[in-house]
Amino acid sequence: MNLRRDVFQAIADPTRRAILLLVAAQTMTAGAIAANFDTARPTVSRHLQILTECELLQQEHQGREIYYHLNAEKMKVVADFIEPFRKMWDERFNKLENIMKNYNPKK
Repeated sequence: MNLRRDVFQAIADPTRRAILLLVAAQTMTAGAIAANFDTARPTVSRHLQILTECELLQQEHQGREIYYHLNAEKMKVVADFIEPFRKMWDERFNKLENIMKNYNPKK
């Protein structure tokens, strides 16, 4: 059975977010990724499988090794979803900042 993975379910897990941060910096093998965690390698492999199924990570075969790298196109989906919220909070913080600048308790 092929389950379709949701990007947002995938990034809800802190270990998977940590994996994304690692792989964003450089392409890595599963072993190199697993070396950064205090969990069993099969657990990390499962996280890699989920991230690959939802297309946040892509695999590249080089000989006997499989290298994982970030799929920037799919990460853009996440960024596009978050952007309106970021703008909303920026506007709210800017309004608060303006209120605080104009606040004079001695009046």
